[in-house]
Amino acid sequence: MKAILLNEAGGVENLQLAEVEIPAIKNDEVLVKVASISINPVDVKARRNDGVLSWLFAEERPVILGWDISGEVTEVGKDVTDFKSGDKVFGMVNFFGNGKAYAEYVAASAEHLALIPAGISFQEAAATTLAASTAYQALTEIGKVKKGDRVLIHAASGGVGHHAIQIAKYLGAYVIGTSSAKNRDFVLSLGADEHIDYTKGDIEDLVKDIDVVLDGIAGETLLKSLDVVKDNGIVITLPSGDIQDEALEKAAQKNVDLQFYLVSSKKETIQTIAHLLETKALKPHIHQEFSFSEMGKAHTEVETGRVVGKVIVNI
Repeated sequence: MKAILLNEAGGVENLQLAEVEIPAIKNDEVLVKVASISINPVDVKARRNDGVLSWLFAEERPVILGWDISGEVTEVGKDVTDFKSGDKVFGMVNFFGNGKAYAEYVAASAEHLALIPAGISFQEAAATTLAASTAYQALTEIGKVKKGDRVLIHAASGGVGHHAIQIAKYLGAYVIGTSSAKNRDFVLSLGADEHIDYTKGDIEDLVKDIDVVLDGIAGETLLKSLDVVKDNGIVITLPSGDIQDEALEKAAQKNVDLQFYLVSSKKETIQTIAHLLETKALKPHIHQEFSFSEMGKAHTEVETGRVVGKVIVNI
């Protein structure tokens, strides 16, 4: 089968198309013929940064990057009862770990997959996986968002952010999203109750009394988030577990629960996302699609940091 290998961290030229063996499945796995792959910022970080690459894959080289897939089941392990050959499935495979998604076939734990609801394309399904899982787990497990909560979502037009708006609204929250002015209408169309243009003034002058903040930016944005969250509120930061001392001190002063969150593959999460797709409570936005041979271009697009929604690679 065709797969994209990475021998060492570096530029997009290090993503090399190659022929490799189709993976053998374990008893609790299924083999998926991949239709679409979603590209995430973590993919880009792993590709270009040796520290991140080693954090994810230890010393294994070459590696096959990626975790987000949709496709069709072609083989089923003997212990699997939820799926059969021909089923259309999607999921975030083996995160935090080695998902090996940049390939024509992926061996995936049945626990990491769900059936694609009727009327949902392979591209839409792939677009939700890691990004929507991150939003859902962060808002429910850490944020414990409930009806009436005031939720602030930074980078609201991005991959995680645009799913987070919809999920927070589904949970009954009052949602405020930040983005640039050009994405205002998009953010509001997702259900946000308010939009804030992060380029215009200080956010602490525009919003207050926030119960939960979902921060996809970190740095100065994280510090400002701590200014607008209530005492005893919750701030969830996604980009890095290396939280600056100033932020930790601010959080302690206000008794704010400040946590870095890293998503993980869970059956309950992907099944919930399937339900949200089926009921139209969640609609992913696809920013741009690329062919498998254009994986480098897909990485370059994600690397701009200006993606609205998700970037998809089709096989």
